[in-house]
Amino acid sequence: DFGTQGRGGYFDEYGIIRDVLQNHLLQVMALVAMEQPLSFSAGDIRAEKLKVLKCVQPLTLDTLCTGQYVRCGNSPGYLEEPTVVDKQSRTETFAAAVLHVHNPRWEGVPFVLKAGKALTDRKAEVRIQFHNVPGVISDLANSCPGGLPANELVVRLQPEETIYWKVQNKVPGLGFETNQIRMDLLYATKFQQRKLPEAYERLLLDVLAGQSSNFVSAEELIHSWAIFTPVLHQLREEKVVPEPYPYGSRGPPGADELASRFGMQKFGGGLHTAIDARVTTAAPKRDAPPTAEVASAMLALEGRHGAPRKPSSFTNG
Repeated sequence: DFGTQGRGGYFDEYGIIRDVLQNHLLQVMALVAMEQPLSFSAGDIRAEKLKVLKCVQPLTLDTLCTGQYVRCGNSPGYLEEPTVVDKQSRTETFAAAVLHVHNPRWEGVPFVLKAGKALTDRKAEVRIQFHNVPGVISDLANSCPGGLPANELVVRLQPEETIYWKVQNKVPGLGFETNQIRMDLLYATKFQQRKLPEAYERLLLDVLAGQSSNFVSAEELIHSWAIFTPVLHQLREEKVVPEPYPYGSRGPPGADELASRFGMQKFGGGLHTAIDARVTTAAPKRDAPPTAEVASAMLALEGRHGAPRKPSSFTNG
């Protein structure tokens, strides 16, 4: 929900992929995908996360969408930021990347990492979308305007730590109509007598206590960079221009095109029933003058697979 706001000089050297995807979002993805560790010790947790990272192939341009926010109304674009020196900068302020974990549990399930600045709102969450029941009754499938959305489990990391289900429920009345509702566990309401520590509070306490389970090991760091470094070099060498998107929007249209290739209408909140549209993503633009700017952190982990026990999508944003 905000842009770089004075941090353009720093941000322009790195971009959203280095700043958010490679570290924060990839760590959340590893925690979601890892198997149960033998204990809560730092060594056992890191070992399981490392197994996940070793199963992820390097990201490619075919499964990546980058964007840069532009002016919308009174909200200035990225290139209008006074601290951004290079007014032809191709630094991305938005990225949606699809990764795959090639192991028996997650083979075929896309994990979508999505982050951006100047988006509609500011939040960080993991969103897990489940498949619809095969052979669902037609009356039930047609009972919701716009199609029957899939059930979702959402873990909101910030702001307002929350866990909630989005499930289909019959609308009260004599007719038969269903609607998607939320079943919430809001930590601030449920645990009113307990102080919820800030993220860095907990990390500083871990440092003082000598607890390193919430920190990245050197080997994790090596494998994390191995996933993103090839595409970062390709973006620079091929001079790929990020797609412009208005300040305060959901991001560039190319992100929805990428989502449709994996059977979804869009990445992020409000995912609908998986669709089978086949969209050919246009080749990334090269050497065209960039026009954009944006700020907000979203992580998306979205997946789709034929096995009924597996969720169909993950989104963290």
